[in-house]
Order: sequence, then C-alpha cells, then structure tokens
Amino acid sequence: MNIRMIIADLDGTLLREDKTVSERTLAAIERCKVKGIKTVFATGRGSTASALVPSYLFDGFIYCNGAKAYAGDVQVYCRLIPINNVRDLLVACDEAGFRVAAENNGIHYSNFNVAKTFPQLRQFEEVDFHKHNIDTEKIYAIIDSPEVVKLIRRYLSNDLYLQESRDGFAFVMHKDALKSAATASLAEYWDIDRNEIAAFGDDLNDINLLEYSGVGIAMGNALSDVKAAADQICDTNENDGIAVWLEENLL
Repeated sequence: MNIRMIIADLDGTLLREDKTVSERTLAAIERCKVKGIKTVFATGRGSTASALVPSYLFDGFIYCNGAKAYAGDVQVYCRLIPINNVRDLLVACDEAGFRVAAENNGIHYSNFNVAKTFPQLRQFEEVDFHKHNIDTEKIYAIIDSPEVVKLIRRYLSNDLYLQESRDGFAFVMHKDALKSAATASLAEYWDIDRNEIAAFGDDLNDINLLEYSGVGIAMGNALSDVKAAADQICDTNENDGIAVWLEENLL
C-alpha cells in the first residue's frame, strides 16, 4: 500500500472519549512521520484544537471543517464566510432565543456565555450581531430543539451549507469549506496524489474526506452513514483503532 499521507479527524477518531490520545496511537503516528509519511489532523474545531494533541507530530492542520488548512505555518487554504452574508441568520437566531456563535481565529463571538456552557472554551466575546463585523470561519448553533435547524435552513444561501453533528450542533459553513477540499490543497502543496492518502473519521462531516481519499477508514464507533461511505472500518477510538490500522498496513 503506497500511502504518503495520513489524515485523521479528532473528536471520536484520534481522540478518546476523555479527549486524550493514547500512547500507542501517538507512537504509531510518530513512526509514520519518521518513514516520511505526511501526518495531518482535520477537525471541525478551530485553531485552539492544536492544544489537544502534540502538534510537533503533525505536518498539516485543517480547522473548522476545512475553512482553513496549514502546511506547518503556511496557510494553503482559506474559505471564510463574509459576515454580511450571514448577519440576518445570526440576528434571527438571536431574536428566536437560540444559542449561536460565529468563530474566527479561535475566538467565539456569541450571544451567550460560551465558557459557562463549554468550560474548555475560554476565548469568547458576547456581541450584538447587528453590529458585529468580523468575517467567520464557521457559525454554530446548539440544537436545543428542531426549530433551530428549521430556522437556519430558511436563511441559507447558495454559498453556504448546513452540517449537523452527532453531538447536537448545527454548523453553517462556506460551501467550499470541506475537509476534502482542504486536504486536496495540502496534497497539491506536497505533490501527493489523492490515491496516496489514508483518512480516518467517524462523523457526518468526515464523509467527503473519506470519499476523496484513496483509502477512507471509518472508526468502529462511526455513524452508520460514515461506515457506508468508507472503504474500510477499523476498531473504535477507545481501542486504538487508528494505531492498529497503521501498524497492520503501514508499519
């Protein structure tokens, strides 16, 4: 198997349920890196996600479902949402009493106390969306009821898409902010063919990544739709699924 790049989602994939990475998995990734295989993580989280893993083990980073991609310190992909394109959506969510935020560069601009709801997220600013003027990597709303998604759909333009996650979030993204597109930009930067990429994921926002890559591997704990889209299925994130696959196929 000629794999020159491995790419993994974080939550539910590389990370265990306690948001740590096992020593076995870290060791397997390091061995891949020593062999000259490019290592990348791709997450729906913003840039603060780098604090969850030893960043020195990774050559590339994809944030906010593909809104931004970096090869080391070099930004190779960026698809922001102009704030004026989503102001009506943000205001409508706010007026309906829904919790919503627009994230950029690790700061969550929101209509609620983000740190109180998610203690691990410290960088936030409560704002008036009528006046907010910073373009955004992604918008997310907490799905407290089905009405949240219904309202968002009414305000979606052709330049945006809605992605629901298994943990109760509705993400609004630029139509080109996809893990697959960001991965393609990294592959081009490093002169790697898509057939030389192995990708791991568990949630709906990973499907386009698994379908794009030469080998798409769903975690054993992945949603059924993700498993259906994958070429292979490995063990769960709790059972070192990524490490086992790397050891058996690349190491």
